[in-house]
Amino acid sequence: MGYIEDKKRELEKYLPPLTRKPDFDLFWEQSLEESRRLPLGLEVKRLEDYPAEKVHVYDISYQGMENTRIHGWYLAPRTAGGGRLPCVIQYHGFSGSRGMPSDHLFWTALGMAVLAVDCRGQGGITADHACYQEAYFDGPACRGILDPHEYYYRHVYLDSVRAVDAACAMEETDRDRIVLHGISQGGALVMAAAALDSRPAAALADVPGNSDLAVRVEGEYGSFGAAAAYLRRFPQHTDTAFGTLSYFDTMNLASRITCPVLCSVSLKDKTCPAECFFATYNRIESVKQIEIYPFCGHENAYSIQMEKKLVFLRRCNIIGNC
Repeated sequence: MGYIEDKKRELEKYLPPLTRKPDFDLFWEQSLEESRRLPLGLEVKRLEDYPAEKVHVYDISYQGMENTRIHGWYLAPRTAGGGRLPCVIQYHGFSGSRGMPSDHLFWTALGMAVLAVDCRGQGGITADHACYQEAYFDGPACRGILDPHEYYYRHVYLDSVRAVDAACAMEETDRDRIVLHGISQGGALVMAAAALDSRPAAALADVPGNSDLAVRVEGEYGSFGAAAAYLRRFPQHTDTAFGTLSYFDTMNLASRITCPVLCSVSLKDKTCPAECFFATYNRIESVKQIEIYPFCGHENAYSIQMEKKLVFLRRCNIIGNC
């Protein structure tokens, strides 16, 4: 065994107990049904003068949860025959945004459409109109933390599933070749959307967050350090807050994933520790593959991993020939 294989075997033994509550499945069934009842309200505006002439670029928005419109870019390469294209849905990292259209031209060069969406209330133009009983406290990870029905990531997870609805509503999209892609928080949303929706054909998640959340809070890793700060001030809410977080811990959702999954972790990542994600990865029952980068931090081996994504997508019949 080599160094990386030894580390992988060690991490594959990490299986902390699930924290699912008795009503976990019912909670998500009812949440998804609530989302399905909400009209998508898709609005699409073509950028007629965008300088990349071989790509159609659309400024889109759709109705998210709690009266919040989610904004995104949809790009599709022009095709001679007008056939439908595989589509990658891009979820961004914490405090990021949908970016600019040029950020996503890589995917169109592969002959894919791409939908890049904002997370509500972070670094993009999408607001967050949800009402929270608790006062705002040091970041989104604390919003609504005393009630799973009110919690910030309930809205975000459902918004992420509705992004699949939006992608499927675009006439260029091949609904049988939907790919989910994200890094960090975006990787967490890939895991959540893949677990809550059976339509994606593949999921690509790098250095994912929102896994093994009790440990994330205890260690004050990344955005969930805000939850630790909240509990320092309000220790009487500890059990309630951890109960809420359990509904959004991807390790509790992992067994629902059915599509092929390619993931990556970095062993020097102090934001989304590799061991925390293995609590999710070890419970995925579909075809899966993980790449481990021993000496990278949260920045990950981006270009090297991207090459592996291309091979994976070809093997999944998403791009190229088998």
